[in-house]
Amino acid sequence: MSDVLFGLFVRSIWETLLMTGAAGLISLVAGLPLGLALVMTDRGGIAQNLWVNRVLGAVINAFRSVPFIILLVALIPLTRLIVGTALGTWAAIVPLAIAATPYYARVAEVSLREVDRGLIEAVRAMGGGRWTIVREVLVPEALPGIVAGFTLTLVTLVGASAMAGAIGAGGLGDLAIRYGYQRFETGIMIAVVIVLIALVSLIQWLGDRLVARLDHG
Repeated sequence: MSDVLFGLFVRSIWETLLMTGAAGLISLVAGLPLGLALVMTDRGGIAQNLWVNRVLGAVINAFRSVPFIILLVALIPLTRLIVGTALGTWAAIVPLAIAATPYYARVAEVSLREVDRGLIEAVRAMGGGRWTIVREVLVPEALPGIVAGFTLTLVTLVGASAMAGAIGAGGLGDLAIRYGYQRFETGIMIAVVIVLIALVSLIQWLGDRLVARLDHG
């Protein structure tokens, strides 16, 4: 591998990490409140509102049902409005975050629903309000599942960021397409696959370790 290709390879790894990290952070900040809202407004929830629950659920399902490559193209006008361009690493973060947020919201919802309702009722009986229940019961009790779900979301984002390379988003996917596929550089393609496998394995290992620590905490 030439020095130029090695430089491109290192930059592509950084771009993939940037896309995955930024989109993952946005999905966490936006998706967890959405998951909480779905649980709280559901039938028997601490803020029951079935109309809000159904509308919110329908919107989340609508975004989740669109294949990422189609969403990537459909959001080009919005991406251009927010970032000023539809190409490059920063532009890819917009569709990645929008795709990951509803996905993580549903994953977080599953973990939050598994919290023992007896604990919620106990806090209610002691006069605890909605946000006390969220802060003291729902989030702490569901935290291992929330972290496991976030790990899964990051792993999914690694694959999606590679797919975003198909429209010039940068990162390892773009490198694999431009050099590994279009220029028949088999070595580049193999190196990209190895790095992606290593990256996913590292993220999963770190997530599993954190979940194990939280479970025993």
